[in-house]
Amino acid sequence: MNKTELIAAIAAETNLSKTDASRALDSVLENLSQALVRGDSVQLIGFGGFSVSSRAERTGRNPATGEAMTIKASKVPKFTPSKALKDRVNDGA
Repeated sequence: MNKTELIAAIAAETNLSKTDASRALDSVLENLSQALVRGDSVQLIGFGGFSVSSRAERTGRNPATGEAMTIKASKVPKFTPSKALKDRVNDGA
């Protein structure tokens, strides 16, 4: 499912126009992104949680040449599914 299909599904289930559903989805994603940028975590009960994790600087290899290179430290977004979501996916419901 891509963003367009998700917007269409939201619009159909909520009797919103596709424009309103698109604005709602964009707002949710923007607010989630802003919270992560601030370093906050976001918990959606029954779905999962989003947080920011730090990766330390490390040494890697250039796959083309095989030479060692330094990979900079970075922050990465992380999603942890809730038990309810994991159970639903495993049960196929």
